[in-house]
Amino acid sequence: MVVVDTAPFIYLLEDHPDFAPKFQGLFEAQARGHLRIALSTITLAEILVGPLRHGQDTLARRYERALAGFEVVPVSAEVAATAARLRATSGLRLPDALQAATAIECGAVALVTHDRDFSRLQGLRVLTGMPTT
Repeated sequence: MVVVDTAPFIYLLEDHPDFAPKFQGLFEAQARGHLRIALSTITLAEILVGPLRHGQDTLARRYERALAGFEVVPVSAEVAATAARLRATSGLRLPDALQAATAIECGAVALVTHDRDFSRLQGLRVLTGMPTT
C-alpha cells in the first residue's frame, strides 16, 4: 500500500497535461490490482475545497465518487501524535505532517507526492513525480 498526497489526485482528476502523466502509472497499477492506494481525510478535504470554493457542488460530488475507490484513512489520535512529532523534528507544515503520519501509521511502503518539502523526512520512503535537479 502507498499513501498518495493531494496533488497527484488533483492532477489526475483535472487531467493536468504536464503532471497527470507523471502519476498515471501509479493509478493504473492500482486498477490492475498490483498495489493499494490510500489517502488521508486531509487529502479528501483539500481536493474538495477548489470546486466548493467556486460553487461547483456537482464537480465536488464527482470527485468524491472518484475517490470512493481508494482507502480513506481518518486522522486518528495516533496519526495526530505522529504528525506532531514529525512537525517538531522536521518543521513540516501541519497538513504535510498529517500526510506523512498517515503513511507511517497505516504501514504504507511509501508516500507519493509532488511536494519536495517531504525530502527532510527520515524513516519514510517518499516518491515524487518531480524530476530531480
